[in-house]
Amino acid sequence: MRFGAFVPQGWQLDLAGIPTDRHWETISGVASRLEANGFENAFVFDHFHTTPIPTQEVTYEAWTLMGALSVVTSTIRLGQMCTCNSYRPPAYLAKVAASIDVLSGGRLDMGIGAGWYEHEYLGYGFEFPRPSVRIGQLEEAVQIMEKMWTEDEVHFDGKHYQLRGAICQPKPVQKPHIPLWIAGGGEEKTLRVAARHAAYTNFGITVEEFARKSGILAGHCQEAGTDFDQIVRSASFRIVIAESEAGVSEKLEAIRSHYGQFVDGEELEKRMRFYGHMAGTPDQLIERLQPWIEAGASYAVCYFPLAAYDSSGIDLFGKTVLPSLAGT
Repeated sequence: MRFGAFVPQGWQLDLAGIPTDRHWETISGVASRLEANGFENAFVFDHFHTTPIPTQEVTYEAWTLMGALSVVTSTIRLGQMCTCNSYRPPAYLAKVAASIDVLSGGRLDMGIGAGWYEHEYLGYGFEFPRPSVRIGQLEEAVQIMEKMWTEDEVHFDGKHYQLRGAICQPKPVQKPHIPLWIAGGGEEKTLRVAARHAAYTNFGITVEEFARKSGILAGHCQEAGTDFDQIVRSASFRIVIAESEAGVSEKLEAIRSHYGQFVDGEELEKRMRFYGHMAGTPDQLIERLQPWIEAGASYAVCYFPLAAYDSSGIDLFGKTVLPSLAGT
């Protein structure tokens, strides 16, 4: 199994309490720690308003962080889980991505999805069309990106986007182009787009759901004439890790206290349930990840909720879980 992890960015209130003038040293410090511990990818979210509720706490813009991280890291890849297609014109986004791929020496991944956070759409003045429209826009967008990264002059006449001779220079370092992560598990539409264009996918809340959606993806690949086995299937995990069960309990209590500043009642309990699934000692986490590996998940996208305040979980995971499962 391969591993990537998020840097703290504020979206999940994971910079709250840290002075603004220390945010960048915190974000870049976690990226460096991920790099030192052998994680393959440093991820960011693409959101403008915090979750589980909008607040006045910070949320740093995803592609600004991509550019900044590209020059303060040296080996770790850089990705988004995932860019909201609606927030930027696809030709413009392809240009930005190509530039960052060059600046990073060919370390960029393009994570892209149809978008879902209606509060952000309305807040920022973006139209929020029905899901079928957003997914139609997504499919055209990935076609545009592939063209922008491989053709000298791009003409595109789609239902949602039209280009009349767009030029993207520099071209990405990576050939044939920047790898595409198509995130989302919509069975009839999103996974169909993934079958046609994705190098990586990301879906599944439970291992049973992951296995079922993998079968649906395989069917779409057969229909499209693409190789299902060439698509890396990933899933996302919220990780709470400590040497002992008592240590795990302490970290969960720290998370409860942190989020309790912003939400309470059922919303807080829902948040805590998210963290209960992958909270454990190294041996426990290795055991819990095994069924995912057996179901075909070869990449884990990890989120360490306390990373900005306590990076020991990253170090422990990197020392124990990561090497135990690497190559499986």
